[in-house]
Formats: sequence, structure tokens, C-alpha cells
Amino acid sequence: MLIKILAFGLLWRLVGNPFLALLILVVVLYLLDRRFVGLTPNILKPFQLNRRTSRLRSDLHANPHNISAKLELARILLERKKFSEALPLLEQSLHVMEDSADVHYEIGLCYLKLGDLAKGEAFMLKAVDMNPRVKYGEAFLRLGEAMAAVSPEKAVSYMERFRDLQSSSVEAYYRLGQLYQQLNRKEDAKRAYREALDIYKGLPRYSRRQQRRWALLARFK
Repeated sequence: MLIKILAFGLLWRLVGNPFLALLILVVVLYLLDRRFVGLTPNILKPFQLNRRTSRLRSDLHANPHNISAKLELARILLERKKFSEALPLLEQSLHVMEDSADVHYEIGLCYLKLGDLAKGEAFMLKAVDMNPRVKYGEAFLRLGEAMAAVSPEKAVSYMERFRDLQSSSVEAYYRLGQLYQQLNRKEDAKRAYREALDIYKGLPRYSRRQQRRWALLARFK
């Protein structure tokens, strides 16, 4: 904090305007975070996704049977958390991609997010049955998050399976800590956050960039 105050004071003296100095400082901090940490969102991404969504909708209007465009649009809608719009596109894609664990996972995710836990769980487990490491274990993570409120023990079981698949993932232990905290298992949560930090310390330098966000969040906890 002291460094930020000093930087702001220096910029103020250089540009002669406190508002401009503050703006420059915010931009610099944002760029540094995007380059080295990743806590802040990419402010350009929503615009990029909107443009791509418009192009894909135009493609599908011209050719409604274009499965690749349909699937890409569905995945963009998932990223934008528009699950009710993504679901029919994914279900249509499933007719010609019945062997795709990824599509089963994505349909399961839609159902989980829309509150149909039974269907969501069935699709997720089908995806895992087809490929135990589908989406790098994300199926277990999503099941753990969704089941936390209705079946805590099942939620923990799924989250621990996610952790076992991602034993060197700081994110896995951080999310497990979140779940334990949600279930009021405070000591287990603290242990998971500590394990997240221990894993981060043992990572090679090249992989710390990807995991730094979760390590910082675990430290805050």
C-alpha cells in the first residue's frame, strides 16, 4: 500500500493532475496484474465474445446444421453463463457427437447451473465414465460445488476426487478449502488452504504464473 501511495504521489508531481495520475496508476496496476497474477478480469474479452457470438449466429442462420458453429456458440454461451441458451445447442450437437465426453460434461454443467441436479449429475458421471480425466477433473469440481447445499458428504467426496486428480493443483486445494468452509469444517478448510500454499511453493517457476491467482486467494483466507 505504501508503494502505491508513493507511486501515486510521484505520478501526481510528474503529470500535475491527481485524477490523471490515479488513472495512470490504475492502468499500470491492471496491466501488471494481467501479466503476472490474473486476479482482475480481461476487460476486452466480453467485447470479443460478443463479436464472435454475432458471427456464429449469422453462420447458423445461413446453415442451421453446422455442428461445429453450433458447438462453438454453445461454449461461448457457457463462458458467458447463459446456460439456458447453451443447453439446446449442446443437446442438438450430442446427436452427432454421442461419444464426446466433453459434450456430456457441458450438458451436465448446464443442468447443474439450472438447478436440475439429478440430470446434471447423470451427465457428469457419464462424461467421467467415458473419460475419467475429462476437462482435467472439472466434472468432480462442478459436482462438488453443486451438491454442497443439498448433500454435503457427497460434495466432499466429489471434491476430494477432484483433488486426487489434480494433486499438484493449487486451485484444487483452494476450492476444497472453500467447500469445507461452506460446510463449516473450519479446521479442514485451513488445512486445505495451507496445502494449497505448500504446493505453490514447490512448483517450478514456469508453472507458478498459472497458479499464482489461487495461491494469493488461499493466502487471503
